[in-house]
Amino acid sequence: MAESKIFAGPKVRRIRNGLGLTQTAMAEALSISPSYLNLIERNQRPLTVQLLLRLASVYKVDLEGLQGESSGSARQLREVFADPLLAGEVPADQELVEAADAAPNVTAGILKLYRAYREQTERLSDLADLLAREGHATSISAARLPMDEVRETLEQRPNYFAAIEEAAERFHATLAPGDDLAGAIKAWLKKEHGVVVRLLPVHAMPGLRRRFDRHSMRLFLSERLSPYDQLREIAMESVQIALQDEIFAELDALSLSSAEARRIARFELARYAAHALMMPYEPFLAAAQRSRYDVDILRSRFSVSWEQAANRLTMLQKPGQSGVPFFMLEVDSAGNRFRRAGAQGFPAARFGGGCPKLNVHAAFAQPGQVLVDWVEMPDGSEFLAVSRTLEGPQAAFGERVRRTALLLACDAAIAGETVYGSSAGKVTAVAIGAACRLCERQGCLARAEPPLTRPLGLDEMVSGLSLFDFQ
Repeated sequence: MAESKIFAGPKVRRIRNGLGLTQTAMAEALSISPSYLNLIERNQRPLTVQLLLRLASVYKVDLEGLQGESSGSARQLREVFADPLLAGEVPADQELVEAADAAPNVTAGILKLYRAYREQTERLSDLADLLAREGHATSISAARLPMDEVRETLEQRPNYFAAIEEAAERFHATLAPGDDLAGAIKAWLKKEHGVVVRLLPVHAMPGLRRRFDRHSMRLFLSERLSPYDQLREIAMESVQIALQDEIFAELDALSLSSAEARRIARFELARYAAHALMMPYEPFLAAAQRSRYDVDILRSRFSVSWEQAANRLTMLQKPGQSGVPFFMLEVDSAGNRFRRAGAQGFPAARFGGGCPKLNVHAAFAQPGQVLVDWVEMPDGSEFLAVSRTLEGPQAAFGERVRRTALLLACDAAIAGETVYGSSAGKVTAVAIGAACRLCERQGCLARAEPPLTRPLGLDEMVSGLSLFDFQ
């Protein structure tokens, strides 16, 4: 049986450097040429049995150390790169072995950093569980994440970026798309930047919406996406090139605290710019006013999705040319909130958006249907709320459909300007609150938590309709 070859060049080099020897001096002691030693150190030649014996004799080298895996470092590296965060980064184990051999100190640093990362993750998980049991998870544990900083920043300001709107208008005029915006953008990307757009099947891109290959200059889109979402993806790619200066100017104005928060916000601004390109401001505002803000008519007029048209309605706040000041909220069936935005900022203090009686939660029982409600806050203010489910990427057989719901709302005082305010008529408003923890409405069948402002009124002789009676 042939013996396996031993390639231990980095170890031989460390031995030589540790002794302060030149390649010429070590080669002379081992009775080989300096050029041959150079090849050995670069792993281009294996160590022969005779050379191993000479190393052991002259420099008292441990032969098992030369043949082993540097005290298990390579095995530990395999465990690190098996983590889902790094899976797929290193396709072959041999590369990890070479890294452990060539740079043992760097390897030790990586292992130390990974152990600290895992320990911190476990601590955060334990803290999250504790906070969740105490009812403080969302208000404390998530407050420091870059995503939450971006969301809070965007929610508190009007969903309107003047520089991006003006640049998108100029870019749209340059494209002169006619009735084929997608074709015009693809032609521009190919002609001006050599970027070709390709649609890939699910098996080729199972977990991605899009991927840009800088080497081949190709933008790959998943076939799971609807035609509307495909258009938004290529529009986002184009505006990040054509509107780069305007996007970065608006990004700088947000004054975010970290590079990660800036990266997330840049993506949000690119999506805003894509909507501005797909639905140019003045034509869209004119169409919205003529249709009395009917989202279904607008989506058909501009060949976009319901979500895209509703989102664009919250952006119509150009000075002197503004529309109805809508605000929106997107949630999933578990009540998780993904996006909140508004023409004048999301009215968190007045509206909240956390009440389980809002029609956005009932929409999941009637997919694709537009639900309209008048809602009344505890202080007497009223809003018109329009909700509908949204369809995510196309699911394959056996996969669960990703579905969220979007609530589009405005103040009741101006609801008459919309088709929803007139067609629904003035019916009895649904009594809601900002959130259960802040709402003092008694006898609410939908209450999920007791209010922070009142003591519980538990009485063994009397119980009310709510699970959380209070005094």
